Amino acid sequence: MAAGWALRLWPQSQRLEPQRRPEMAQVELAALALELAAWGSDDLRFVDPPPPGALAAARELLQRLGALDGNGGITATGKRMLALGTHPRLAAMLAAAANPREQALAADLAALLEARDPLRQGGDALAARWRALAAFRNGRAPHDANRSALAALDAAARQWRRRLRCDTAPPADIEAHELGDLLAHAFPDRIAARHATDPLRYQLANGRSARLFDNSDLRGEPWLVVSELRHEARDALVLRAAPVDEARLRRDFPQRFHQHDMVRWNSDRRALEARRETGFDRIVLDSRPAGKVDPAQAARALTDAVHELGLDALPWTQGLRQWRHRVQGLRRWMPELGLPDLSDAALLDTLDDWLLPTFAGKTRLDALAEHELGEALKSAIDWNTRQLVDRHAPVRIGVPSGMDRAIDYAMDDDGSTPRPPVLAVKLQELFGLADTPRIADGRVPLLLHLLSPGGKPLQVTADLRNFWQNTYAEVKKEMKGRYPRHPWPDDPWSATATHRAKPRGT
Repeated sequence: MAAGWALRLWPQSQRLEPQRRPEMAQVELAALALELAAWGSDDLRFVDPPPPGALAAARELLQRLGALDGNGGITATGKRMLALGTHPRLAAMLAAAANPREQALAADLAALLEARDPLRQGGDALAARWRALAAFRNGRAPHDANRSALAALDAAARQWRRRLRCDTAPPADIEAHELGDLLAHAFPDRIAARHATDPLRYQLANGRSARLFDNSDLRGEPWLVVSELRHEARDALVLRAAPVDEARLRRDFPQRFHQHDMVRWNSDRRALEARRETGFDRIVLDSRPAGKVDPAQAARALTDAVHELGLDALPWTQGLRQWRHRVQGLRRWMPELGLPDLSDAALLDTLDDWLLPTFAGKTRLDALAEHELGEALKSAIDWNTRQLVDRHAPVRIGVPSGMDRAIDYAMDDDGSTPRPPVLAVKLQELFGLADTPRIADGRVPLLLHLLSPGGKPLQVTADLRNFWQNTYAEVKKEMKGRYPRHPWPDDPWSATATHRAKPRGT
């Protein structure tokens, strides 16, 4: 080795990783998780520890397969699966075979799932592969089949029958659903129901969607078990599947069928709707209007609607928005007050704490009254602290003219950072005032929007003294002729502040 040039002979989009990823980070971990459960310890020291997310997913699968209990301990079924020495999916199917005929059929299925495809153009139906194997056993292999692959399948199936101690010969023919009835125990997460309006689309038990080929032999089957998928941008594509009988599913997996009443937000009607849903895991089989809306579910659904729509869905008044901004400003200016976070993000994160109870007995968002929203928002601040808010971030402030003028509080777009509070006031009302008014115990100067007698902006400043010294003379020169009935003294420092015009004729 010596110094020189290294030329990369592949596209930049296909850059290699700095080092090869450990095998542990690339493989499916169900078999390892089952072994760990059998050993009863998670304290093993790995050179490359298994990724926590992948290990959790493997344990969730094993619970679906019946190999682990709710606490993660191995079950009797799990021990039988482990003894079979194959992938837990196949082991669950083999262990579920209830009689010699099913054992022989499960042996065929295990061989089919482990081996390469014996058909050159076999479509997506697993039954076509099994029938090719059955025909091969009778000396009538299909013309599009690979005979050596079928011979290997037959040998693998015989080996599985021996391991199961099954002396029964494989059946010569089967019902359409028999393969799927067994396959459901290997792929419980991929049991799928046909979409109501599209015979090619299916909803999987795990919540995902899948689609058949346009020319699929399985088109329109009410229920499928999918053994092989190809994930694509929208729906997954079914590569291998078998029909399954709903009655068998109800017999083998009764706990996975459910019926419950639910209340959800209808964004089109901007109201709640109560529905009674029947389903299998995350598959909705039937949904119809329910009768009475459960109050607790209604409050939950309305709270979820606010989380989805945002805080603007609530009946804010200008005064309540201002109060929220005052509190949020004081959080920044006077942190020692310990005021709660009323930013958009914080309020949305804590809806269950401050808003959910307010929706009790309501079925529409617009049923929430303005005063109820105010009470809910202020519930986290006690009376004494509210007095401090009023003192240090007042709604109005007195000016030299003798009037009280409103202070406008605002936040940046993120709803968490206060902008300088604004006092919009006619210039004549501040004569005699040398320094900018302040709030928050004198820490925050008001941003003055100095207005003409007609209420139009003349100047924006946070430094009133500098305005009188350097800018007032120019403003006076320009405005005096336009507003002759209003005072424009040469010395604003000593002039009397007023909010009135001069009497006519003076």
